[in-house]
Amino acid sequence: MFIDEVEIYVEAGKGGDGCVSFRREKYVPRGGPDGGDGGDGGSIIVIAQQGVDSLSALAHRKHWKAASGQPGRGANCHGASADDLLIPVPPGTVVADAQRGHVLKDLAADGDRVNVAQGGKGGKGNTRFKSAVNQAPRQSTPGDPGEVRTIHMELKVIADVGLVGKPNAGKSTLLSRLSRARPEIAAYPFTTKYPNLGRVQIDRDHSFILADVPGLIEGAHAGVGLGHEFLRHIERAGLLVHLVEPEPTDDTDPLSNYRAIRNELEKHDERLGHRPEIVTVTKADLPAAAVVQRELGEELGREVLLISAVTGQGLNTLVGAIARKLQGDPQAW
Repeated sequence: MFIDEVEIYVEAGKGGDGCVSFRREKYVPRGGPDGGDGGDGGSIIVIAQQGVDSLSALAHRKHWKAASGQPGRGANCHGASADDLLIPVPPGTVVADAQRGHVLKDLAADGDRVNVAQGGKGGKGNTRFKSAVNQAPRQSTPGDPGEVRTIHMELKVIADVGLVGKPNAGKSTLLSRLSRARPEIAAYPFTTKYPNLGRVQIDRDHSFILADVPGLIEGAHAGVGLGHEFLRHIERAGLLVHLVEPEPTDDTDPLSNYRAIRNELEKHDERLGHRPEIVTVTKADLPAAAVVQRELGEELGREVLLISAVTGQGLNTLVGAIARKLQGDPQAW
């Protein structure tokens, strides 16, 4: 199950208590204090790992607790520090403090990490309190408690290119033709329930990540349809490919549909209105496709592509156009 938003409670480990002990050996009178320090408690670290593609593992475990440090012992033996607890999440996860509301870190790349709960420091043994005027100290300190926090995690899919358009525009079919991704495809709207990612290979050294975002409809930014849950996944895409269906199943006007989706993107995030875009009319085998392509081109004043994911018409042209757009963004390669 794809889950892109979750809230969990984290509790770092407590530090081990310091030890009160005195050296007791034959022929060693007044051996003196030898209590060791306690070990540090384990911290809780959220780390981005390639290969993790959802927050679903966290949805079924709401409480994460790290181990505590071991107490100190006699003979100046310090307690063992506990291992840190690692929580793997997909790259693109934004980690925030749920109570205060501020972002702790945006784990955008593989290997990025953030310490969300610091483990408690170990307490001091009585050896630490030895002095010329206090040669037999009987005090020690307890370990510090571990930090506790409720954190909110939100996944924003990282893709170079985002496919947008109304339901049934052919986004999933196109993704399956250009990459090895196998999204669910059917002849009814809202077949796609969650974003799908695929890698499109251009040549031996160049490729890009393509994201199929569930269909948007008018009012998506305000919670209408399914798109409002996934608009955040478009935010990171450096390039948008807007697919326009020439003969919508609901008998709506293709040009009006294009304007409506553009309006939803801008209402969600103003910056999306300035994002580079390739407008593409799908289902080129339909009679109205060429007419819609011409009308859209005249309205926008720029080239509009015509493709068919079923027959393969125009797919090479589309990939070439995407590659040229991405050449200005070195991170996409």
